Amino acid sequence: MYMHSSQYANGKDFIGKDVLVVGCGNSGMEIAYDLLYWGAHTSIVARSPVKSPHVHVISKEIVFLGMCFLKYLPCRFVDFIATTLSKIKFGDTSKYGIQRPTEGPFYIKSKTGRSPTIDVGAVQKIKTGEIQVFPSIANIKGNEITFENGKSKQYDAIIFATGYRSTVLDWLKDGKDLFNENGMPEPRFPNHWKGGNGLYCAGFSRRGLMGISLDARKIATDIGLTWKGASK
Repeated sequence: MYMHSSQYANGKDFIGKDVLVVGCGNSGMEIAYDLLYWGAHTSIVARSPVKSPHVHVISKEIVFLGMCFLKYLPCRFVDFIATTLSKIKFGDTSKYGIQRPTEGPFYIKSKTGRSPTIDVGAVQKIKTGEIQVFPSIANIKGNEITFENGKSKQYDAIIFATGYRSTVLDWLKDGKDLFNENGMPEPRFPNHWKGGNGLYCAGFSRRGLMGISLDARKIATDIGLTWKGASK
């Protein structure tokens, strides 16, 4: 059985089964943890063929602290604090197959839109061996997976947590003045939020909840000004 993470509901159908999750981002880690909760024999591929092989794993408390600090401190200082706290909390994750990037989590988020992985408890399960970590997949033949380290294993199901794409252009007519062929705004941040004919978009800046908040405020202000102008 193969499925994308968007099709995953819970681990009810995987009780007692061997399941491989491809990708250790937020979706991948959450699904791996949930599968273990439901009694599946869970493995995770830490190096996705689609995303970067390195990932920052941090806690929600560290994210909150970092977001607060970003209002007053340069990103490089905030990244240093966040990375140091993560090392204290989780230790050396490379021993378990999860490599940290050389660049900081908030810098990566601002430049690429890729969020750090917020741990839901999966790291501890990886440390205890309850969730196995494997490197990149070298070959898939039926239910048998061969990894780049030469090891092979058979799985009942493979769940690909390899990311999502924008589907805006699949349903939005006449949106090409604002969106490119990838379904993302053509104008760059901070001018990405407004198109023509009353078209707005929020959450496409790849800057997390803070970016969504900025978009929402700009859109609300613009609608308010438009409303006032129309009522005169």
